[in-house]
Amino acid sequence: MRHCINCCLQLSPDDTHEQRVGCRGGPHHSRHECPVCKGENKIVFRVDGKQMNLLAVLEVRADGNESWGGFFRFKKGKRCSLVFGLIIMTLVMASYILSGAHQELLISSPFHYGAFPSNPSLMDSENPSDTKEQHHQPSVNNISYMKDYPSIKLIINSITARIEFTTRQLPAIEDLKKQELHMFSVIPSKFLPNSKSPCWYEEFTGRNTTDPYLTNSYVLYSKRFRSTFDALRKAFWGHLSHAHGKHFRLRCLPRFYIIGQPKCGTTDLYDRLRLHPEVKFSAIKEPHWWTRKRFGIVRLRDGLRDRYPVEDYLDLFDLAAHQIHQGLQASSAKEQSKMNRIIIGEASASTMWDNNAWMFFYDNSTDGEPPFLTQDFIHAFQPDAKLIVMLRDPVERLYSDYLYFASSNKSADDFHEKVTEALQLFENCMLDYSLRACVYNNTLNNAMPVRLQVGLYAVYLLDWLTVFNKEQFLILRLEDHASNVKYTMHRVFQFLNLGPLSEKQEALMTKSPASNARRPEDRNLGPMWPVTQRILQDFYGPFNTRLVQVLADEAFAWRKT
Repeated sequence: MRHCINCCLQLSPDDTHEQRVGCRGGPHHSRHECPVCKGENKIVFRVDGKQMNLLAVLEVRADGNESWGGFFRFKKGKRCSLVFGLIIMTLVMASYILSGAHQELLISSPFHYGAFPSNPSLMDSENPSDTKEQHHQPSVNNISYMKDYPSIKLIINSITARIEFTTRQLPAIEDLKKQELHMFSVIPSKFLPNSKSPCWYEEFTGRNTTDPYLTNSYVLYSKRFRSTFDALRKAFWGHLSHAHGKHFRLRCLPRFYIIGQPKCGTTDLYDRLRLHPEVKFSAIKEPHWWTRKRFGIVRLRDGLRDRYPVEDYLDLFDLAAHQIHQGLQASSAKEQSKMNRIIIGEASASTMWDNNAWMFFYDNSTDGEPPFLTQDFIHAFQPDAKLIVMLRDPVERLYSDYLYFASSNKSADDFHEKVTEALQLFENCMLDYSLRACVYNNTLNNAMPVRLQVGLYAVYLLDWLTVFNKEQFLILRLEDHASNVKYTMHRVFQFLNLGPLSEKQEALMTKSPASNARRPEDRNLGPMWPVTQRILQDFYGPFNTRLVQVLADEAFAWRKT
């Protein structure tokens, strides 16, 4: 008679650093039959991210009338070997139990598997700074997650079956005015004809000792903007126009907007474009006024504060307005021509997609869809505005977004689990509401652990195209921009009707390093798991297909990025 006790131990490191005993079936930790245990009474360990079969077999032969007393008839050497082996196994198990460590044993493990490094982004022989993301080895967790792909695919199929790109109902101008009475009282319906940017003169009633930026909300809520406004104060009184005993200041809105998307290269585009002498941006790179500040949103997690009035937003363009005013007042035709070529821009990457505040202010919703969107108000004042959009593969955009905004426990495993959770939440919404209602649902967007909705480019673009013409858009791809900066910038110059640059100016603009690149510590985490990439490709696929149809450009399918 032979008794065999097989012990197979597995400790799986995850984002919660829990110790799990038993067989793990995937990201939901459901109970499946373990491929190692095969239903037998085994405990599985995973050490340093490596699946290890620490097989301890204790064979006790009980032939005929032999009892455990036969153990004492073993030769002394065999008894010592057996006892020594049991001690070693006990110490290994105790080191895990007592330390709770997942990354290394108190007693150095004699097992080394090069295919499964403890850090999925690095092999033992690699230097972090030399690592290329595409060369990382597969992980056991990636293989484990593959088993859950069919169930996640069912969720994606459920979402895809309910996708319907419908045309939104546009609000009347009277309804827009009711929502923003003050804004419509400040911004005129017509602008100065001899300025490329939408500008106008308004009376300034303050005294010469009055601080024009005393109540500006951007100054009050952020110390880092105070130095900018100190410079504006010094220049303010020298750029007023005087007539009939009154003072007038020039007010301006942007001629063009870089409206999105986040983590798609908008910062790099902004940094290069502002080097052009004819381009003047707002004093703050991303004011987020149209989408957040006018509703009183400073940080989403902080809730609502006092709303920023439109005057606070207009203050951000005073530096450009001063130069335009100087050109309008110049006596020489040359100086007038130079200043009148100035074009004002704004680069809030939330403008295209973020309408989360509507649920707090607009109560006449139809089936959960917002009655007003950001573009409705911009179009009401600037029907001829030019709009620049920079996009990238939405799969890679989401991972970059996760790495940038996640504060701790970042990993490919954590990203995979957050993607799975977000897909489940999105499907739950789609079961009851329209696609547009779910995309603009503030509750859903705050609940999803990753910003899945930001990559649904076709939904946002189609809604913008209900109020603006296609010719008013320049749609760029980050992949093209990264491979040929010079070509991209020339397209932007042509779109904005900017003058040519000298060779020195162009070299400075096109040869400078990329802005806002991925941080080294994030690069060291490596890429997402292939199964996560496949899941996201399946999810974004129908939206990319619609985008290709709208733009008549197969490159926006991102089949080869």
